[in-house]
Amino acid sequence: MSSTVTRPGTGRRPGRGRGFGGRRFGRGGGGVPAALLLPALAGMAFLLLPLVALLIRAPWRSLPQQLSSPGVWQALRLSLVTATSATAVALVLGVPLAWLLARTSFPGRRLVRALVTLPLVLPPVVGGVALLLALGRNGVVGRWLDSAFGITLPFTTAGVVVAEAFVAMPFLVISVEGTLRAADTRYEEAAATLGASRFTAFRRVTLPMTAPGVAAGAVLAWARALGEFGATITFAGSFPGRTQTMPLAVYLALQDDPAAAVSLSLVLLAVSVAVLAGLRDRWTAGAGAA
Repeated sequence: MSSTVTRPGTGRRPGRGRGFGGRRFGRGGGGVPAALLLPALAGMAFLLLPLVALLIRAPWRSLPQQLSSPGVWQALRLSLVTATSATAVALVLGVPLAWLLARTSFPGRRLVRALVTLPLVLPPVVGGVALLLALGRNGVVGRWLDSAFGITLPFTTAGVVVAEAFVAMPFLVISVEGTLRAADTRYEEAAATLGASRFTAFRRVTLPMTAPGVAAGAVLAWARALGEFGATITFAGSFPGRTQTMPLAVYLALQDDPAAAVSLSLVLLAVSVAVLAGLRDRWTAGAGAA
């Protein structure tokens, strides 16, 4: 038998207030204070106005012609290939790193986590300079790669993949680490009691259990890699067909042909909207669980 607690004299259950015009609003009681509503609306306008302006000023009539040029498809194909390759690198390296941070304890773990997430706040151009100093022909590691294996990364398509993976992998690590921390460890412990090794438990139990978080992190990393500009142009340059990705093509087109730059920007905007739509169910589920 269930009981309902009501407010004295109202006959209504507490928990959800009514906003303006008597409509329900949010989880708390009462309406929205003007001191919060006005900055919220201003923030919404600040974020949406540039996107709306992009749609309004887009050359819709000449858009098919702008997007049908060989250079656009060349840059788009290169962007898709390098972003997908960078995401694969992030998965191979980032998932074990996330597991290490979430499941083990070692000296300096907090420092390692801070360093791993540093590319999130590091200016991309600084990241490109750091990559040059590390993997360039005269870099700390790049000199050895060149002399021992003949591998040269700067100003190559592989260099684009490296630059994109450098800036995108922290997104995957953070997402997967959070998923691993929220996962129930009893299933792994049960697998261990049945004789499974730690790697087997990770491969057969942990990884399938955290697959949605891994997928979400991979999508975020892919989207970040697709939009990477600073580290790419610093470490790999901008050579059509080899290192000129879509963001670099937008930047160069803006100097000579603004209409083409807007058209290319619309392509990247459409990809970003598709990424958000793909992650919407996961975010909605997380909000409902909270």
